[in-house]
Amino acid sequence: MADPKGFLNHGREVAKSRPVDVRLKDWNEVYVPGSLLPIISKQASRCMDCGIPFCHNGCPLGNLIPEWNDYAYREDWSAASERLHATNNFPEFTGRLCPAPCESACVLGINQPAVTIKNVEVSIIDKAWDEGTVAPQAPERLSGKTVAVIGSGPAGLAAAQQLTRAGHTVAVYERADRIGGLLRYGIPEFKMEKRHINRRIEQMRAEGTRFRTGIEIGRDLKATDLKKRYDAVVIAAGATTARDLPVPGRELKGVYQAMEYLPLANKVQEGDYVTSPISAEGKHVVVIGGGDTGADCVGTAHRQGAASVTQLEIMPRPGEDRAPHQPWPTFPMLYKVTSAHEEGGERVYSVSTTHFEGDEDGNVQWLHLTEVEFVDGKLTPKPGTERKIPAQLVTLAMGFTGTDRENGLVEQFGLDLDERGNIARDADFQTNVPGVFVAGDAGRGQSLIVWAIAEGRSAARGCDRFLTGASELPAPIKPTDRALMV
Repeated sequence: MADPKGFLNHGREVAKSRPVDVRLKDWNEVYVPGSLLPIISKQASRCMDCGIPFCHNGCPLGNLIPEWNDYAYREDWSAASERLHATNNFPEFTGRLCPAPCESACVLGINQPAVTIKNVEVSIIDKAWDEGTVAPQAPERLSGKTVAVIGSGPAGLAAAQQLTRAGHTVAVYERADRIGGLLRYGIPEFKMEKRHINRRIEQMRAEGTRFRTGIEIGRDLKATDLKKRYDAVVIAAGATTARDLPVPGRELKGVYQAMEYLPLANKVQEGDYVTSPISAEGKHVVVIGGGDTGADCVGTAHRQGAASVTQLEIMPRPGEDRAPHQPWPTFPMLYKVTSAHEEGGERVYSVSTTHFEGDEDGNVQWLHLTEVEFVDGKLTPKPGTERKIPAQLVTLAMGFTGTDRENGLVEQFGLDLDERGNIARDADFQTNVPGVFVAGDAGRGQSLIVWAIAEGRSAARGCDRFLTGASELPAPIKPTDRALMV
């Protein structure tokens, strides 16, 4: 293990953020570059190498956390990177974007601040890239089998990389103009700079993975034709059907889904636009939805120069400590202040939008809301609490309801859906159609990046077994797994 007294000698320290007034002037990641390495050895030393490491179970990938904590403590970065990659294809993604259920399950977290697992993870992988130890792993021989992967988000990329390394010829189909899925166009640059995606794609290309952009399966290419071309298919198309808000005034100009708003800001950073076609500059912005996507909209609006930003959430404000029904080591619902919230704006809880009000030109100008409370287990409007707030740009960040049903992919393949409207699959992640597998949000429903990578790896194993009769690829999870209620 690391230092046996590390958790006694050192308190928890996390990555330092750049000052708000500085980082709002650019779109770079919010953290001070290089601020972690001087403290990371001490932070890794706080890991107690528990006899039963609950962090393993808290992480859907089953990351070998005590092992790479020990190597990080000893500053053996090459060994730490090897242990990190043993279970996770893309630790630089999860180290920046995952909400770290592993830390909620940390044994030290019972009565002290948990180990900074996420910061240790990202330090290891960033050091590995800096030292050039992240190399392509091309297969020794090819199987002669071909696989199409639909979608290039974390699930699709993980499945593609695993199957390529198993010796299959893999092509990834992405309907957008660039590879990355939500990593590319859903995650703002200030949370993860896209250079991290670009170098992974180059690694995958060197390993033999092929990429096809601008092709939407179901529209540009029929699913039936795709299946004829390949020996197997992995669907990792995500849960892209956004939950809407059917209230009066929804049709007004200026009311957008979050995934209409965020990608355009990212396209500015890619050089496609000088300024975003949907900009918050000088406007009163309202974000409906209190989750991570809502926070992304908040941070984006700040950087575009919004006059004000208000984030609305229908549920009550979470507590700052674990609720009795969310005991350790489960993942608790706690009040969270993200980097975007540090930058300003107002957060309003227990409110529901009743309607939008516009001007004579059809542009949204006001949002009408009412406070709500639980009555007999149901959220009910509180009489006399109606009011309106200025809203010249509204983004709907209320989550997603399932995979896209409008492009014909589900119907053309003839796929069964489960009771939640997701694509149904068996223990090998295979759908009712032989040779067609599903991973990530398309089969699981809207979830976390760490679940997407875990599902991509597991679906790759199922696909490999289908193609060859056996597989040496790891399978971290089963479709029914619910690691510590996340």
